[in-house]
Amino acid sequence: MKATSIRHTPESQLRHPKQLFKNMFQDLLASRELALQLLIRDINAQYRQSLLGVFWAFLPPIVTAGGMVMANQAQVINIGATDLPYPAYVMFSMTLWQTFVEALNGPILAVTKAKQMLAKINFPREAIILSQVGQVFFNFGIKLILIIGLFIWFKIPVTWTIIIAPVALIHLVIFGTAIGLLLAPFGALYQDFSKGLTMTTGFWLFLTPVVFPVPAKSGLFGILVNLNPVTPLLVTTRDLATTGIISNPLGFWLASGLAIFGLLSVWIVYRVSMPFVIERISS
Repeated sequence: MKATSIRHTPESQLRHPKQLFKNMFQDLLASRELALQLLIRDINAQYRQSLLGVFWAFLPPIVTAGGMVMANQAQVINIGATDLPYPAYVMFSMTLWQTFVEALNGPILAVTKAKQMLAKINFPREAIILSQVGQVFFNFGIKLILIIGLFIWFKIPVTWTIIIAPVALIHLVIFGTAIGLLLAPFGALYQDFSKGLTMTTGFWLFLTPVVFPVPAKSGLFGILVNLNPVTPLLVTTRDLATTGIISNPLGFWLASGLAIFGLLSVWIVYRVSMPFVIERISS
């Protein structure tokens, strides 16, 4: 890895936005090789230190689906009609939700794990974020085995729109990464953010149509679910992969625009704040 020389000056980087954006994209390109090395290291560590290995990618959606199916059959809860057989609906949706949560947690975990490296070595900080994003997509590639199995077992018809479903999935990952990148500097300094995020995502799950269909926009719960930006991103990914009919195209594009603009904005926050975070870590 080639070391880089970084000079910190009292002048804010925001005073020269053109130079700031130029440096950001230069560092993004320069971080590719290191990001790949970190990705390979993290993947090896993730599955080498686990008895069940890749099966952890399958267990959450399977366990959730099993519990919800039993509750639905026992009439403990009334889910309502879904476009897919309910077990397939829950497992597929839970797989997408798990991918979103991994994207959200990724930047925080990356900065926290790289504290010592950040304090001792000058390198493009984007590398640790790219490696985590790569791990999210790698893990989803493993989950594809479960998804393919669902299509075969439940005889779900395949439409041509499944080809563009990855585009919606990428937007879902971008949105999760944007939130995680915003919280990453704070998460490196205070463990409260990681603990609070676990509670928040647990509550957020119940405001996302993962185990239930999208409700009507009437009533407080329906309004909250439909205003949730994850809803159109997750639902559109599911729609494109299964029915081929996008139920909320306007909501999808609005949420996608928010995700992309949000990622660019918090990237600036990340760049500007990380020197101060590293200084706190080093002291």
